[in-house]
Amino acid sequence: MTRAYRELRDEYAEVWDRFDALFAFRPSMHDFPAITEPTPSVTWRLGDPDDDRFVEVVRAAVTALAGDGSILCLDWQHTCYRVWPALVGPDNLDPPGDPGWPLSPYPDGDYHVYLAEDFRLGTFGHPWEWTLCVFGADLLDLVEADLHRLLGPPVRRDGAPAA
Repeated sequence: MTRAYRELRDEYAEVWDRFDALFAFRPSMHDFPAITEPTPSVTWRLGDPDDDRFVEVVRAAVTALAGDGSILCLDWQHTCYRVWPALVGPDNLDPPGDPGWPLSPYPDGDYHVYLAEDFRLGTFGHPWEWTLCVFGADLLDLVEADLHRLLGPPVRRDGAPAA
């Protein structure tokens, strides 16, 4: 059976170190945003955790952009994964008996990050600000209209307050 994802082990520290360096990651429960939001990026306030329609929009776009390749799914201070989105589904059970993605872009009490292998696009879910930053022109082209409809007007564009 083909695996849809695998745990980051040896490269865990290297991936987080690179993320910290590129995005100036500053974990905080009070000082927002927690990263230097790149250009282009759009940040939306998240709503009800039970309303995760935006998750499917993000996953569909990431899957389309990854093609047969992989992405990184990071959960701050927890297990992180390399995911092959095109393989996620009922025929590839990871862990056994539980098909699907290992992490949601919706932060569940810690920061959740979907990230292209080259770090040029992705999402950053902030658990205390209750926001989702989407960055990278290709990803924004695929999701911005739908996320605006689902989540409302953005709170920031390119790291600056949205007008």
